[in-house]
Amino acid sequence: MRKILLGLFLLQQSAIGQLRQMPAYPLITHSTYFSVWSFTDTLSSQETRHWTGKPQPLLGVLTVDGRRYRFLGKPTLEDSSLSSTIPAEQQWVSVNATQTKYQFACGGVDLSLTFTSPLFLNDLTLLSRPITYISFRLRSNDGQTHSAQLYFGVAGVLAANTPDQELKIDKGMTGGLAYLRAGTKEQPVLKKKGDDLRIDWGYVYVATPAEQGLVQTIGSGFLHTGFPSVKVGEDPVEKLILIGYDERYSVEFFHRKLVPWWRSHPEAGVKKPTMDGLLQTAYAGYDKILSRCDTFNKTMYSTALTVGGEHYADVCVAAYRQSIAAHALVKSPKGELLFLSKENFSNGSINTVDVTYPSAPLYLLYNPHLLEGMLNGIFYYSESHKWKKPFAAHDLGTYPIANGQTYGEDMPVEECGNMILLTAAITRAENKADYARRHWATLTTWAHYLEVNGFDPVNQLCTDDFAGHLARNANLSIKAIVALGAYGWMAGQLGMEAEAQKYKGLAAGLAKKWMTLADAGDHYALTFDRKDSWSQKYNLVWDKLLGLQLFPTEVYEKEVAWYLTHQEPFGLPLDSRKTYTKSDWICWTASLTSRPEDFTAVIDPIYRYLTETPSRVPLSDWHETTNGRQVGFQARSVVGGYFIRLLDYQWNNK
Repeated sequence: MRKILLGLFLLQQSAIGQLRQMPAYPLITHSTYFSVWSFTDTLSSQETRHWTGKPQPLLGVLTVDGRRYRFLGKPTLEDSSLSSTIPAEQQWVSVNATQTKYQFACGGVDLSLTFTSPLFLNDLTLLSRPITYISFRLRSNDGQTHSAQLYFGVAGVLAANTPDQELKIDKGMTGGLAYLRAGTKEQPVLKKKGDDLRIDWGYVYVATPAEQGLVQTIGSGFLHTGFPSVKVGEDPVEKLILIGYDERYSVEFFHRKLVPWWRSHPEAGVKKPTMDGLLQTAYAGYDKILSRCDTFNKTMYSTALTVGGEHYADVCVAAYRQSIAAHALVKSPKGELLFLSKENFSNGSINTVDVTYPSAPLYLLYNPHLLEGMLNGIFYYSESHKWKKPFAAHDLGTYPIANGQTYGEDMPVEECGNMILLTAAITRAENKADYARRHWATLTTWAHYLEVNGFDPVNQLCTDDFAGHLARNANLSIKAIVALGAYGWMAGQLGMEAEAQKYKGLAAGLAKKWMTLADAGDHYALTFDRKDSWSQKYNLVWDKLLGLQLFPTEVYEKEVAWYLTHQEPFGLPLDSRKTYTKSDWICWTASLTSRPEDFTAVIDPIYRYLTETPSRVPLSDWHETTNGRQVGFQARSVVGGYFIRLLDYQWNNK
């Protein structure tokens, strides 16, 4: 009977959209610091980890009729009290946009375990609330009544950079919730910057509704929660735990320490936002939030399914929480929204423009104000004259310190093009040019730079800086051309007709010139001077999305035909120099196709990579197309670019 029911479940979940295989599984996903994952398919086979790969253990044990079944984590030598557990039988795991779910058999009791991070991009109150729900549902699987007791443990190292940092752990009550809290004794607020770091200031909270028999203890560096023994029959028994993180300060922005958004924007009726109050509010709203998650999960999946097919929908599911959790949401000293990315597993830069660029489609789709928050800091940097160059900066510093660019080299054409194109995308998404108007003088400076320097770029880096310097880069040239056309289009939206005609005409003329210089017969070259080369022309996608019509259909058709004959098992290489690729750019390149079967043909290898890669880390956007192995990068926000086909559908097909 159990196998029959499991088969029915799998059929049902496939219909509503549940991804069943990932390189790593998101459990807690709120920010670059509060981010815990399972790096294995079986939840009890390895300790859970921070996205960087360092252990941040969670432990779960269910005792049924005296036998102890471990369903979450793997005890270390220090966890002697759990050494006598046996692994629970994991029946399945599934992932949707806001949740990761597991099902276990523990003797005569089935356990359903759900991690819920309600990241709704159109609701900044919930988006900024650093609290994950962990729910447990127990039910007899054999028609008998069983005695069951649930244990859940959280390592205090969730609040430390390294395990040797001394912790202060205490307990308390707030409303009807009992909680444990841990943080370092040192509390070095915003004292460290870099990539491979965990937070070591603020406090992690583990809270649950207080009830008779509940035991919360502290030992071996763990926050232990033991629920009272219950009788489990055919009627389900449910338990709930909330894990939250109060980081006190999120980032430093030009020498000002900024609190997280939820502290600067208290929820309705709250005079002074505190973690105690936030936990109470989160608990009180649990049922409504679960309902909203269910609706959003189904709607997002069904739309992606309609637009791109089942494999594309699964790819979007895999990207959603990862992209969001690579940001910090704060308010600037000027009162503007800042949504600052960390360049994870790269160089740790904060608010990198050419990370914002590929990430943008997800945020344009669901809340373009968040994309404004990704651009506001860069505009401020130039408009405050702290950045004095006539092109856009690359970044604002090294996370979490945003006091000015720390990357060693500029990318002038890349970043000017990115900032202009993204401002045009905001104009298109909001159907008004207010944001462009506020920054028009700066945009004009950057457009003038591209007018002189953009069409035939000198030797320089682009967003694919790992591939090295390149002169006469045809894809970078496209970015400059389309950005100039987008600038002209925005000028028209602002009633500047002479400026609009000038730049539209300039861009159209450069596009024709580009077709001649880049022409390599049956495709277009990587560089103007190498006809034996080729590359993905992913920057073309904004010509299509913004409806600029600078490049004729033949350019798209010629390139797509070439791509379809040059794919490897795990995707289309980035260009002719290497066989590695960037999966975000493949999704953009796929969106250049006009036929659904061609889109599917380009996307399917990315789905294969997602489900078959041997690299067990939070999704890497840079991988080898011949064997599916990670080359570099992981857990980055750029996978938000996977949503570009959905954005195209929203703008141009409805």
